[in-house]
Amino acid sequence: MQFSWVKGFAFGAVVTAALFAPLTVFSPTWAETKIVAIGASNTSGFGAGFGQSFPSQLEAMLKAHGYKAQVINAGVPGDTTRGMLARLDASVPADTRIVILQPGGNDLRFGYTKEERRAMMAKLQKRGIRVIVADNLQGLLAKHSADGLHFNGEAHAMIAKQLYPQVVDALGGGPVAVSTAPATNGQPPATLPAGSQPVQTPASTGATH
Repeated sequence: MQFSWVKGFAFGAVVTAALFAPLTVFSPTWAETKIVAIGASNTSGFGAGFGQSFPSQLEAMLKAHGYKAQVINAGVPGDTTRGMLARLDASVPADTRIVILQPGGNDLRFGYTKEERRAMMAKLQKRGIRVIVADNLQGLLAKHSADGLHFNGEAHAMIAKQLYPQVVDALGGGPVAVSTAPATNGQPPATLPAGSQPVQTPASTGATH
């Protein structure tokens, strides 16, 4: 009698595990879309304060609008596009869907050309990853920097807001009007200040650190 009870209990446990395993282990509702931001100090959020980098603010904005997305910050202070190319495979997981590339002004200091940028874009596109280039952002430094080289939190909020509709479009949601609600702290302005340029998808000239 005891043997039968044990067998019955074991069988019930197996059936229960089989029924609930797909919900807890294999359910796609737990998966988050991976987005990687690659750059130097102005991607890492150097000098902007904890949680104020544009990757962090962009992730908060996406989640606030119902997107299950993780924005990985792969910004390394002092890095160059050549360095980004060298660490590309390590920085971008296999299941990454979008890469936001912010080439650094460090390239200009070391005399590097844009060949590394083109090589990196080609490599990512070959992997089927959508590339968004965040470029021509120098105009933000005039009023949104403590040292003239690095963005403050407000500038990062503005960049996140400009990137948001492009990321949503790349996710297949189509163009979406950007909410005026703050990404994390503070109210991001509706447009970039005079003298700055919008974030661009194709490779272009100009860069920041």
